[in-house]
Amino acid sequence: MGRIVMKFGGTSMAGSDRIRRVANIVRRQQAAGHEVAVVVSAMAGETDRLVNFCREANPLYDPAEYDVVVASGEQVTSGLLAMTLQALGCPARSWLGWQMPIKTDDAHAKARIEEIDSAALLASMAAGEVAVIPGFQGLSPQNRITTLGRGGSDTSAVAVAAAIGADRCDIYTDVDGVYTTDPRIVAKARKLKYVTYEEMLELASVGSKVLQTRSVSLAMKEGVRVQVLSSFIDEDSPLADEIPGTMIVSDDELAKIQEDLDMERQLITGIAADKNEAKVILTRVPDRPGAVATIFGPLANANINVDMIIQNVGRDKGETDVTFTVPAADLLRAQTLLEAQKEAIGYNRIITDSKVAKISVVGVGMKSHAGVAATMFRALADRGINIQAISTSEIKVSVLIDEDETELAVRVLHTAYGMDATDEAA
Repeated sequence: MGRIVMKFGGTSMAGSDRIRRVANIVRRQQAAGHEVAVVVSAMAGETDRLVNFCREANPLYDPAEYDVVVASGEQVTSGLLAMTLQALGCPARSWLGWQMPIKTDDAHAKARIEEIDSAALLASMAAGEVAVIPGFQGLSPQNRITTLGRGGSDTSAVAVAAAIGADRCDIYTDVDGVYTTDPRIVAKARKLKYVTYEEMLELASVGSKVLQTRSVSLAMKEGVRVQVLSSFIDEDSPLADEIPGTMIVSDDELAKIQEDLDMERQLITGIAADKNEAKVILTRVPDRPGAVATIFGPLANANINVDMIIQNVGRDKGETDVTFTVPAADLLRAQTLLEAQKEAIGYNRIITDSKVAKISVVGVGMKSHAGVAATMFRALADRGINIQAISTSEIKVSVLIDEDETELAVRVLHTAYGMDATDEAA
């Protein structure tokens, strides 16, 4: 028998009936002989409600007090789940972030986990008690509550799994695994049995909402095997050990699995779409050394992430246009900052467009295969979809297109790469 961390998201914890369903899933896993720790999110919509209270109290709120308020959502669900497990005859207790403790830095609202003292937790689990842990929260060096940023419960679960040496971290969500693309867009999207850390990290960073990016990065760093499952299953369904969702593993482990099964590595693993992008164009920027630094330095200092960057070939007058993308939520801040720096940068006009979408194809298989980008460009061109910007990495190609063409682009590319099917694929 093993040691397992189980994480349940907000939709899984939304109300007494769903918490009871979660408790039954946990109880059955422990009854199978496993040592179990459970990480929970706040009820669906609760964190947004608490954030709004903070804004109403003080639009310029103290981040430390903000953390005190928003961390309370997970405290409620952890206590309720522990109570429900006890009512089912399953020994359980809740462990708040400061009780373990989960030690973080002091960057309130976006803290990073530095260390987890797991001795007391392990002793409790070894004695047969289910540990219920609120996700998203920790303890600063000043002994104040911190939170890890939105979606941080995934990161909490992976960090706990690493700290206690868990055999697996099961992330229960409202989907039953990772698909080749969004099944709501492509009905023939396939659920994947295995995805590498690299691929999942790229998919999470370009729009896939299954796992938080930081959680995947931490899992890769610590070698935690992560499985994505659905919490919306019948109470008499087989355990996760018997019917897996999607397992996130190392490239070496996947290669071994494929070798044992005598399978070829699929060229493309998934296609992601992200409408939370905005395009910025600065015209007639002086074409001289250091000009680009005057644009992106201030943005970096303001913690505004820049993705796609295109600098046109310099004109005869020694000027160039610079195009890049930022998160849509940061567009106004970026525009305000750049307008304040207009004289220092020396551009003529700033043009923005928030009606764009980023489409990305991801797959470790493209490391050893040519023509992935060409297939993408040709498939989009054949359907009259214009590409506004391009960015690439070793296992990803992303393009920026008009937002209205998002779903068409995803369907076209899913077919172009031969990913349409009805059966599960590895």
